[in-house]
Amino acid sequence: MVEYYEIAEFLKNFSDASRVKIVLALIDEELSVNDIALKVGMTQTAVSYQLRILRDSRIVKHRRAAQTIYYTIDDEHINKILTTTSEHLEERKSL
Repeated sequence: MVEYYEIAEFLKNFSDASRVKIVLALIDEELSVNDIALKVGMTQTAVSYQLRILRDSRIVKHRRAAQTIYYTIDDEHINKILTTTSEHLEERKSL
């Protein structure tokens, strides 16, 4: 069983709205840093900084094609976590 501390540390990655925006942008497609920056309205420097945190936490993964690095969600669990969280929040709004 994963320790409570590990769960708390993992969930901290979603405590920053810019990281959540980046992850949501990557849910359905692979994007370059420039594409992510345009899609979420952030600078490339800010996106790169947040991607490093997400990559270190194994939330996103990357591949290099020549000079461009493309990012995707690391695995389907990330999508499920955000989908379930969103559903939970929507349900609470309707109460």
